[in-house]
Amino acid sequence: MARSDFSHPFLDAIGRQVLVVDGAMGTSLQDADLAPQDFGGDALDGCNEVLVRTRPDVIVDIHRSFLSVGCTILETDTFGGAPWVLDEYDLGDDTEELNATAARLANQAIAEHRAETGDHTTPLFVGGSIGPGTRSPTLSLGNDPSVAKDFIDVDAMEAGYARQVRGLLDGGVDLVMIETCFDLLQVKAAVAATTDVFAERGVRVPIMVTFTVEKDINTMLLGSEPAAAIAALDPLPIDVLGLNCATGPNDMREHVRTLSRHSRLPIAVIPNAGIPEMIDGQTCYPLDPEGLATAHREFVRELGVAIVGGCCGTTPAHLARVVDAVGDLVPGDRSVEFQPSLASLYGAVTIEQDTSFLMIGERVNANGSAAFKRLLLDQDWEAMVELARDQARAGAHVLDVCVDYVGRDGVADMVEVVDRFATQSTLPLVIDSTQVDVVTAALKRLGGRAVINSVNLEDGRGKADDLLTLARRYGAAVVVLAIDEEGQARTVEWKVDVCKRIAAMAIDEHGMEAADLVFDCLTFPLGSGQEDLRGDGMATLDAIERVKAEIPGCHTTLGVSNVSFGLSPAARQVLNSVFLQMAIDRGLDSAIVNPAKILPLHRIDDEQVQVARDLIEDNRGTAGMGGTADGDYDPLHRLMALFDGVDAATASGGPSLADLPLEERLKQRIIDGARDGMDADLDAAMAAGHPALTIVNEFLLDGMRVVGELFGSGQMQLPFVLQSAEAMKAAVAHLEPHMEAGDASGKGRI
Repeated sequence: MARSDFSHPFLDAIGRQVLVVDGAMGTSLQDADLAPQDFGGDALDGCNEVLVRTRPDVIVDIHRSFLSVGCTILETDTFGGAPWVLDEYDLGDDTEELNATAARLANQAIAEHRAETGDHTTPLFVGGSIGPGTRSPTLSLGNDPSVAKDFIDVDAMEAGYARQVRGLLDGGVDLVMIETCFDLLQVKAAVAATTDVFAERGVRVPIMVTFTVEKDINTMLLGSEPAAAIAALDPLPIDVLGLNCATGPNDMREHVRTLSRHSRLPIAVIPNAGIPEMIDGQTCYPLDPEGLATAHREFVRELGVAIVGGCCGTTPAHLARVVDAVGDLVPGDRSVEFQPSLASLYGAVTIEQDTSFLMIGERVNANGSAAFKRLLLDQDWEAMVELARDQARAGAHVLDVCVDYVGRDGVADMVEVVDRFATQSTLPLVIDSTQVDVVTAALKRLGGRAVINSVNLEDGRGKADDLLTLARRYGAAVVVLAIDEEGQARTVEWKVDVCKRIAAMAIDEHGMEAADLVFDCLTFPLGSGQEDLRGDGMATLDAIERVKAEIPGCHTTLGVSNVSFGLSPAARQVLNSVFLQMAIDRGLDSAIVNPAKILPLHRIDDEQVQVARDLIEDNRGTAGMGGTADGDYDPLHRLMALFDGVDAATASGGPSLADLPLEERLKQRIIDGARDGMDADLDAAMAAGHPALTIVNEFLLDGMRVVGELFGSGQMQLPFVLQSAEAMKAAVAHLEPHMEAGDASGKGRI
């Protein structure tokens, strides 16, 4: 069900008032000074969840203590209510019963409170608490034998959470609260299980997710930045996103600001009463009620936070002050700058790049990279990781991962590769496979936001529906290919029609958004000389522009190298580079390329650029670049002639470094990112009488100025800027020993 189609009293209350979540159940239970017999004996001592059976009076009293000070959301005593946690006390078989009982006790407390106060109008809600449990599904933990006991399979986690949600719904919760999350993959498992139960029961309540950011590392426990969490969790069918636990409000402030600015969802902030301290052997929380209340008033007024509350260490006294502080407020206005993004476990990458295109590295694809195929056959998994890192160093933003190879077990291979890439590479992944089970295996192992490559209608709707269901379940984006039952779309109208048909399926039937869809209008090779293919390059470019206009908010991509199959490596490099730039000019957002095989246009000879354009535009029969007065100009023949016998490594049409004066050569080295021979040129410049600092300020920085201008105008893409920056860094490092001590006075201060 699409998020916009869902209404609920809880969601209606958000925005009309500030909702206040109760305080810490654990702290209140500690203050109750319970003995082992209260839990049912020594074997169950410390299992707070069993108290709903053994001491329901204590649980109801705690709920009522928070209702009495004005809290509007009660959390059930089920934080550790998943079966694999309860199994530690031999209570796993009682999962549904304990969760249902906990929810009924919270509802009982609300009913008693209403009866005593006569208040039957204040919105009060029961939130079913689902904690992270005691194990993680992320395989970086599971691969280490020393912590294998802390690992849980995603399928087992989803099945366990489904049992917990069934119990909570049986007890009558108003919303599901997935809280204190430290692992994005755990959140996905919990949300998937919850939505499974919704479908099974034919009912739905809101879902609230709160994650935890650690103070010392400013990320989630496994290293996920808040931006990665937003990118991964926003596409899921959740209704509120927020932060809880770990720290006090002061250490949350900047992360709350990030959520306020970049999340489209209502925000919840539920801090601890500060970071706990050990005093005389007791755990103490330093933040007093006034400090918590002051912070929440700021969060609501300035950052538009809609739901506040208290986590570890917070008492009814804390929440009483919070209620007083926010009771007269409504959430402040937020100016949200949401950008559809992809994410690895660690960081996020926006799909639309400001001055570049999203570069999808193609070298970890068994169908496109001979090196990767060889490593796959050799099962050299660690070398594959290094190949992925090479793609990152070359400037790729995302990795296209394909292990499909005849005769091999695609699921097993994908598991081996993705388990490593997910935790040993910082780049998001495109899961490229024709097999639904292979895609499924990958998505179950990725905590960030991946892309499924690809969805098409070649076999009708069956597989497309399966893949779109997976995308919705795990929050993935999808690459949509312009292919239907008749084959690969050739004409502009055909391409656009297929894209619009799949868009309607994804949006209207699967609850996805246009921003989740990345359309590949496909192209055929122009290098074959085949007459019926000569117009396909322009058909692709025209279709990109049409799709962007007719499916507002969508994105586009292209396997660029397809256009140049059959040509020499040098000609391919130029044609790919020109075609890519022409596609970007038409609105292309991303491309599957090898970053090392693309040249910025300013480094390609003008004639080569023009002939490549003529080939793409099918400009024949007139006297053009390299043509004759008789009008027999064929850009394909001319392009092949231009690169006859030319090596790709020397094909660049930019200025020859050897022919330039020394000073200009240093500048050009920075522009080209050419480090080979840099040290010799720097030594020659100093030998010619140029001081080291003068070389930096006058020659090298002049090159960086040109790089900045080219980047700003779109003529140079980010990977080449990074190459220039590395060249600059190396040059300065070489010159530093030759700078006089007094030169340091020229350095600026920040």
